[in-house]
Amino acid sequence: MKAFITGISGFVGSHLAEYLLEETDCEVAGTAFGPLDNIAHLENRLQVYLAELSQLGVVSSILRSAKPDYIFHLAAQPLTSLSHKDPWYTLDTNIRMQLNILEAVRQLELPCRVLVVGSSEVYGLVRPDELPGSEDNPFRPMNPYGVSKVAQDMLGLQYWMSHGLETVRVRPFNHIGPRQRPGFVAPDFAKQVAEAEAGLRAPVIRVGSLEVARDFSDVRDVVRAYYLAVSRGEAGEVYNIGSGKARSIRSLLEGLLKLSTISLAYDEDAAQLRPVDVPSVQADCSRFQRQTGWTPEIPFEKSLLDILDYWRASVRAPRDTDLQ
Repeated sequence: MKAFITGISGFVGSHLAEYLLEETDCEVAGTAFGPLDNIAHLENRLQVYLAELSQLGVVSSILRSAKPDYIFHLAAQPLTSLSHKDPWYTLDTNIRMQLNILEAVRQLELPCRVLVVGSSEVYGLVRPDELPGSEDNPFRPMNPYGVSKVAQDMLGLQYWMSHGLETVRVRPFNHIGPRQRPGFVAPDFAKQVAEAEAGLRAPVIRVGSLEVARDFSDVRDVVRAYYLAVSRGEAGEVYNIGSGKARSIRSLLEGLLKLSTISLAYDEDAAQLRPVDVPSVQADCSRFQRQTGWTPEIPFEKSLLDILDYWRASVRAPRDTDLQ
Protein backbone atom coordinates (compact mmCIF):
# COMPACT_ATOMS: atom_id res chain seq x y z
CA MET A 1 0.00 0.00 0.00
CA LYS A 2 1.12 3.56 -0.72
CA ALA A 3 0.46 6.20 1.92
CA PHE A 4 0.65 9.92 1.15
CA ILE A 5 0.89 12.56 3.90
CA THR A 6 0.41 16.25 3.26
CA GLY A 7 2.43 18.22 5.80
CA ILE A 8 4.76 15.25 6.28
CA SER A 9 7.48 17.36 7.92
CA GLY A 10 5.16 18.83 10.55
CA PHE A 11 4.52 17.79 14.14
CA VAL A 12 1.83 15.21 13.41
CA GLY A 13 3.01 14.34 9.90
CA SER A 14 6.48 13.32 11.05
CA HIS A 15 5.08 11.06 13.78
CA LEU A 16 2.64 9.53 11.30
CA ALA A 17 5.46 8.84 8.82
CA GLU A 18 7.44 7.11 11.59
CA TYR A 19 4.46 5.01 12.59
CA LEU A 20 3.65 3.91 9.04
CA LEU A 21 7.26 2.98 8.31
CA GLU A 22 7.77 1.10 11.58
CA GLU A 23 4.37 -0.56 12.11
CA THR A 24 2.87 -1.14 8.64
CA ASP A 25 4.00 -2.30 5.21
CA CYS A 26 3.13 1.05 3.61
CA GLU A 27 5.43 2.92 1.26
CA VAL A 28 5.36 6.54 2.46
CA ALA A 29 5.48 9.80 0.52
CA GLY A 30 4.21 13.28 1.16
CA THR A 31 4.45 17.02 0.70
CA ALA A 32 6.46 19.47 2.77
CA PHE A 33 6.52 23.25 2.84
CA GLY A 34 9.20 24.55 5.17
CA PRO A 35 11.99 22.99 7.24
CA LEU A 36 12.56 19.23 7.00
CA ASP A 37 14.25 18.80 10.39
CA ASN A 38 11.48 16.59 11.80
CA ILE A 39 11.95 13.98 9.06
CA ALA A 40 15.71 14.25 8.51
CA HIS A 41 16.20 10.87 10.20
CA LEU A 42 13.77 9.30 7.71
CA GLU A 43 15.30 10.90 4.61
CA ASN A 44 16.23 7.70 2.81
CA ARG A 45 12.89 6.03 3.48
CA LEU A 46 10.53 8.72 2.18
CA GLN A 47 9.64 10.37 -1.08
CA VAL A 48 9.09 14.05 -0.32
CA TYR A 49 7.57 16.59 -2.71
CA LEU A 50 8.53 20.17 -1.83
CA ALA A 51 5.35 22.09 -2.58
CA GLU A 52 2.58 24.18 -1.14
CA LEU A 53 -0.92 23.09 -1.99
CA SER A 54 -2.81 26.25 -2.97
CA GLN A 55 -2.77 25.42 -6.70
CA LEU A 56 -4.94 22.59 -7.99
CA GLY A 57 -2.54 21.89 -10.86
CA VAL A 58 0.36 21.34 -8.47
CA VAL A 59 -1.69 19.00 -6.28
CA SER A 60 -2.94 17.04 -9.29
CA SER A 61 0.55 16.63 -10.70
CA ILE A 62 1.91 15.30 -7.40
CA LEU A 63 -0.95 12.86 -6.81
CA ARG A 64 -0.77 11.65 -10.41
CA SER A 65 2.86 10.76 -9.77
CA ALA A 66 2.40 9.33 -6.27
CA LYS A 67 -0.68 7.18 -6.99
CA PRO A 68 -1.53 6.72 -3.29
CA ASP A 69 -3.90 4.19 -1.76
CA TYR A 70 -4.31 6.33 1.37
CA ILE A 71 -4.10 10.13 1.64
CA PHE A 72 -3.66 11.67 5.08
CA HIS A 73 -4.38 15.38 4.68
CA LEU A 74 -2.58 17.06 7.59
CA ALA A 75 -1.28 20.26 6.00
CA ALA A 76 -3.01 23.26 7.59
CA GLN A 77 -2.67 26.53 9.45
CA PRO A 78 -3.14 25.04 12.95
CA LEU A 79 -2.94 27.99 15.37
CA THR A 80 -6.16 29.38 16.82
CA SER A 81 -4.21 32.42 18.00
CA LEU A 82 -3.11 33.22 14.43
CA SER A 83 -6.65 32.66 13.17
CA HIS A 84 -7.83 35.52 15.41
CA LYS A 85 -5.08 37.80 14.08
CA ASP A 86 -5.52 36.87 10.41
CA PRO A 87 -8.87 35.12 9.87
CA TRP A 88 -8.82 35.16 6.08
CA TYR A 89 -5.35 33.59 5.84
CA THR A 90 -6.56 30.67 7.98
CA LEU A 91 -9.82 30.22 6.08
CA ASP A 92 -8.20 30.54 2.66
CA THR A 93 -5.29 28.23 3.49
CA ASN A 94 -7.22 25.42 5.16
CA ILE A 95 -10.27 25.36 2.90
CA ARG A 96 -8.38 25.76 -0.38
CA MET A 97 -5.90 22.95 0.36
CA GLN A 98 -8.67 20.56 1.39
CA LEU A 99 -10.67 21.36 -1.72
CA ASN A 100 -7.65 20.87 -3.97
CA ILE A 101 -6.92 17.43 -2.51
CA LEU A 102 -10.50 16.26 -2.99
CA GLU A 103 -10.88 17.79 -6.43
CA ALA A 104 -7.59 16.29 -7.64
CA VAL A 105 -8.65 12.84 -6.45
CA ARG A 106 -12.00 13.28 -8.21
CA GLN A 107 -10.57 14.53 -11.49
CA LEU A 108 -7.83 11.88 -11.60
CA GLU A 109 -10.31 9.17 -10.56
CA LEU A 110 -7.82 7.85 -8.03
CA PRO A 111 -9.03 4.68 -6.26
CA CYS A 112 -7.84 5.84 -2.84
CA ARG A 113 -9.16 6.68 0.62
CA VAL A 114 -8.78 10.21 1.98
CA LEU A 115 -8.50 11.02 5.69
CA VAL A 116 -10.02 14.44 6.30
CA VAL A 117 -8.52 15.77 9.53
CA GLY A 118 -10.91 18.14 11.26
CA SER A 119 -10.74 19.29 14.87
CA SER A 120 -12.67 19.36 18.11
CA GLU A 121 -12.67 23.14 17.58
CA VAL A 122 -15.70 22.63 15.31
CA TYR A 123 -17.79 21.98 18.43
CA GLY A 124 -16.67 25.22 20.04
CA LEU A 125 -19.03 26.24 22.82
CA VAL A 126 -19.91 22.87 24.35
CA ARG A 127 -22.32 23.11 27.26
CA PRO A 128 -21.66 21.18 30.49
CA ASP A 129 -24.69 18.94 29.94
CA GLU A 130 -23.27 17.94 26.52
CA LEU A 131 -20.09 16.38 27.95
CA PRO A 132 -18.53 14.10 26.98
CA GLY A 133 -19.17 15.44 23.48
CA SER A 134 -20.15 13.05 20.72
CA GLU A 135 -19.98 13.48 16.96
CA ASP A 136 -23.64 14.55 17.07
CA ASN A 137 -22.91 17.69 19.09
CA PRO A 138 -23.81 20.86 17.13
CA PHE A 139 -21.14 23.06 15.58
CA ARG A 140 -20.59 26.27 17.56
CA PRO A 141 -17.03 27.26 16.54
CA MET A 142 -15.54 30.11 18.55
CA ASN A 143 -12.62 31.07 16.32
CA PRO A 144 -11.84 31.27 12.58
CA TYR A 145 -9.71 28.15 12.79
CA GLY A 146 -12.76 26.21 14.00
CA VAL A 147 -14.80 27.63 11.12
CA SER A 148 -12.12 26.50 8.63
CA LYS A 149 -12.28 23.00 10.10
CA VAL A 150 -16.08 22.94 9.76
CA ALA A 151 -15.60 23.68 6.07
CA GLN A 152 -12.95 20.97 5.67
CA ASP A 153 -15.18 18.47 7.46
CA MET A 154 -18.21 19.29 5.34
CA LEU A 155 -16.22 19.20 2.10
CA GLY A 156 -15.18 15.67 3.00
CA LEU A 157 -18.81 14.72 3.54
CA GLN A 158 -19.97 16.47 0.39
CA TYR A 159 -17.43 14.75 -1.86
CA TRP A 160 -18.50 11.38 -0.42
CA MET A 161 -22.19 12.07 -1.01
CA SER A 162 -21.83 13.84 -4.38
CA HIS A 163 -18.95 11.96 -5.99
CA GLY A 164 -18.50 8.75 -4.01
CA LEU A 165 -14.99 9.65 -2.87
CA GLU A 166 -14.02 7.36 0.01
CA THR A 167 -13.45 10.03 2.63
CA VAL A 168 -13.18 9.26 6.34
CA ARG A 169 -13.44 12.28 8.65
CA VAL A 170 -11.82 12.54 12.06
CA ARG A 171 -12.15 15.21 14.74
CA PRO A 172 -9.09 14.97 16.96
CA PHE A 173 -9.08 16.67 20.35
CA ASN A 174 -5.92 18.25 21.79
CA HIS A 175 -2.81 16.19 21.08
CA ILE A 176 0.63 16.76 22.52
CA GLY A 177 4.11 15.31 22.16
CA PRO A 178 7.69 15.93 21.07
CA ARG A 179 8.22 18.28 18.08
CA GLN A 180 5.07 20.34 18.63
CA ARG A 181 5.99 23.94 17.96
CA PRO A 182 5.40 26.90 20.29
CA GLY A 183 1.96 28.41 20.09
CA PHE A 184 0.37 25.44 21.87
CA VAL A 185 0.15 25.12 25.64
CA ALA A 186 2.37 22.07 26.26
CA PRO A 187 5.39 23.21 24.21
CA ASP A 188 4.97 26.79 25.43
CA PHE A 189 5.29 25.63 29.05
CA ALA A 190 7.95 22.97 28.42
CA LYS A 191 10.17 25.32 26.42
CA GLN A 192 10.11 27.85 29.27
CA VAL A 193 10.95 25.14 31.83
CA ALA A 194 13.87 23.88 29.73
CA GLU A 195 15.19 27.41 29.19
CA ALA A 196 14.98 28.16 32.92
CA GLU A 197 16.82 24.92 33.74
CA ALA A 198 19.54 25.93 31.27
CA GLY A 199 19.85 29.39 32.85
CA LEU A 200 18.54 31.14 29.76
CA ARG A 201 15.57 32.81 31.46
CA ALA A 202 14.29 33.68 34.90
CA PRO A 203 12.68 30.77 36.80
CA VAL A 204 9.16 32.10 36.22
CA ILE A 205 6.78 30.48 33.72
CA ARG A 206 4.38 32.82 31.93
CA VAL A 207 0.92 31.25 31.68
CA GLY A 208 -2.57 31.98 30.43
CA SER A 209 -5.78 30.61 31.93
CA LEU A 210 -5.07 27.54 34.08
CA GLU A 211 -8.61 26.59 35.04
CA VAL A 212 -9.94 25.52 31.64
CA ALA A 213 -9.84 21.76 30.97
CA ARG A 214 -8.96 20.00 27.73
CA ASP A 215 -8.90 16.43 26.42
CA PHE A 216 -5.20 15.64 25.85
CA SER A 217 -3.85 12.64 23.91
CA ASP A 218 -0.32 11.75 22.91
CA VAL A 219 0.38 12.40 19.22
CA ARG A 220 1.76 8.86 18.89
CA ASP A 221 -1.63 7.46 19.92
CA VAL A 222 -3.35 9.88 17.56
CA VAL A 223 -1.37 8.86 14.46
CA ARG A 224 -2.13 5.21 15.22
CA ALA A 225 -5.79 6.23 15.28
CA TYR A 226 -5.41 7.99 11.91
CA TYR A 227 -4.13 4.81 10.31
CA LEU A 228 -6.96 2.77 11.80
CA ALA A 229 -9.47 5.38 10.65
CA VAL A 230 -8.35 5.39 7.04
CA SER A 231 -7.87 1.61 6.86
CA ARG A 232 -10.82 0.39 8.95
CA GLY A 233 -13.18 3.35 9.21
CA GLU A 234 -16.46 3.52 7.33
CA ALA A 235 -16.38 5.73 4.24
CA GLY A 236 -18.46 8.88 4.75
CA GLU A 237 -18.37 8.51 8.55
CA VAL A 238 -16.89 10.86 11.14
CA TYR A 239 -15.05 9.91 14.34
CA ASN A 240 -13.90 11.75 17.45
CA ILE A 241 -10.35 10.95 18.59
CA GLY A 242 -9.34 11.77 22.16
CA SER A 243 -8.54 10.37 25.58
CA GLY A 244 -12.07 10.71 26.97
CA LYS A 245 -10.66 12.62 29.98
CA ALA A 246 -10.76 16.34 30.73
CA ARG A 247 -7.55 17.64 32.34
CA SER A 248 -7.05 21.21 33.51
CA ILE A 249 -4.25 23.32 32.08
CA ARG A 250 -3.13 23.69 35.69
CA SER A 251 -2.57 19.92 35.93
CA LEU A 252 -0.45 20.01 32.78
CA LEU A 253 1.65 22.85 34.19
CA GLU A 254 2.04 21.17 37.57
CA GLY A 255 3.07 17.93 35.87
CA LEU A 256 5.89 19.74 34.06
CA LEU A 257 6.95 21.61 37.20
CA LYS A 258 7.28 18.29 39.06
CA LEU A 259 9.62 17.06 36.34
CA SER A 260 11.82 20.14 36.49
CA THR A 261 15.28 19.98 38.02
CA ILE A 262 14.87 23.44 39.57
CA SER A 263 12.24 25.27 41.61
CA LEU A 264 9.95 27.34 39.38
CA ALA A 265 7.17 29.86 39.91
CA TYR A 266 4.51 30.94 37.42
CA ASP A 267 2.75 34.19 36.61
CA GLU A 268 -0.33 34.95 34.47
CA ASP A 269 0.30 36.69 31.15
CA ALA A 270 -2.78 38.50 29.85
CA ALA A 271 -1.43 38.27 26.30
CA GLN A 272 -1.89 34.48 26.40
CA LEU A 273 -5.61 34.63 27.24
CA ARG A 274 -8.02 33.82 24.41
CA PRO A 275 -10.73 36.35 23.52
CA VAL A 276 -13.30 33.65 24.36
CA ASP A 277 -12.75 30.21 25.84
CA VAL A 278 -14.66 27.04 26.69
CA PRO A 279 -14.42 25.92 30.34
CA SER A 280 -14.14 22.19 29.66
CA VAL A 281 -13.70 19.87 26.67
CA GLN A 282 -14.06 16.08 26.81
CA ALA A 283 -14.41 13.61 23.94
CA ASP A 284 -16.82 10.74 23.53
CA CYS A 285 -14.81 8.37 21.31
CA SER A 286 -17.06 5.34 21.65
CA ARG A 287 -18.03 5.32 17.97
CA PHE A 288 -14.39 5.10 16.87
CA GLN A 289 -13.52 2.54 19.53
CA ARG A 290 -16.40 0.30 18.44
CA GLN A 291 -15.34 0.57 14.80
CA THR A 292 -11.60 0.01 15.21
CA GLY A 293 -10.85 -1.15 18.77
CA TRP A 294 -8.50 1.82 19.28
CA THR A 295 -7.76 3.07 22.77
CA PRO A 296 -5.01 5.50 23.87
CA GLU A 297 -1.98 3.73 25.38
CA ILE A 298 0.61 6.37 26.31
CA PRO A 299 0.26 7.77 29.86
CA PHE A 300 -0.13 11.53 30.23
CA GLU A 301 2.95 11.66 32.46
CA LYS A 302 5.12 10.03 29.78
CA SER A 303 3.88 12.55 27.23
CA LEU A 304 4.93 15.41 29.52
CA LEU A 305 8.37 13.91 30.17
CA ASP A 306 9.01 13.33 26.47
CA ILE A 307 7.94 16.89 25.62
CA LEU A 308 10.19 18.35 28.29
CA ASP A 309 13.15 16.19 27.22
CA TYR A 310 12.62 17.32 23.63
CA TRP A 311 12.88 20.97 24.67
CA ARG A 312 15.82 20.26 26.97
CA ALA A 313 17.67 18.90 23.94
CA SER A 314 16.59 21.88 21.85
CA VAL A 315 17.87 24.68 24.07
CA ARG A 316 21.58 25.44 24.24
CA ALA A 317 23.56 24.70 27.41
CA PRO A 318 24.66 27.86 29.27
CA ARG A 319 28.25 29.02 29.06
CA ASP A 320 30.08 30.55 32.02
CA THR A 321 29.73 34.00 30.45
CA ASP A 322 25.93 33.58 30.22
CA LEU A 323 25.70 33.48 34.01
CA GLN A 324 27.87 36.50 34.74
